[in-house]
Amino acid sequence: MSAYEFLVAGGIVSIPLLAFSIMTVALVIERFWFWNRIKSREKPLIKEVLKIYRSDYVTAIAKLRKNADLPTARIFLEALELEQANATEFRLALETATQAELPLLKRFNTFFQTVITIAPLFGLLGTILGLMQSFASFDLGNTGGTNTTGVTGGISEALISTVMGIVVAIVTLMFANVFRSLYLRQIALIQEWGGQLELLYRRIYEKGEKVYANT
Repeated sequence: MSAYEFLVAGGIVSIPLLAFSIMTVALVIERFWFWNRIKSREKPLIKEVLKIYRSDYVTAIAKLRKNADLPTARIFLEALELEQANATEFRLALETATQAELPLLKRFNTFFQTVITIAPLFGLLGTILGLMQSFASFDLGNTGGTNTTGVTGGISEALISTVMGIVVAIVTLMFANVFRSLYLRQIALIQEWGGQLELLYRRIYEKGEKVYANT
């Protein structure tokens, strides 16, 4: 059975399930590209910035601006570009910028959860429609008059639609869990790096206050 024949045999519910499959594949590719870009560039960048920041504030800012397409770089810039901020204001700037980045990190999660929920329901709907077609083809009063093609077609639709719905949901769930783990790991790293930057800023800020007090 070809792919086209398989979809036709699945009945009308195969259309939305196919649409969900295509959209899921496209969004999964986008998410893998997004996370791969972050994983390959962000960690070495932040480590270098934290090292440079200890002695050269301006160079650290410039390096972050060159990589402003990365979430953590944007978070650091929001705090570092805040003029004459005390330690509390600096921390609040980091936290606010982090919250602003969360929708980007969790992008398409709602769609994935919707597919996971609704795909099996479409499969169940196809099962019911297929069984209805099978029962409609029975002629209980006249066994010889039973539409065998309609019966087998209805059963085929019921089984195929069920399989399609379950497969789409399972595959989407697997990728959704992968992206969720990447999201949680990224949040942990942002908190770790943000804490390190805040500690450095506090030391520099307190040192500046002492110098100002002595003068």
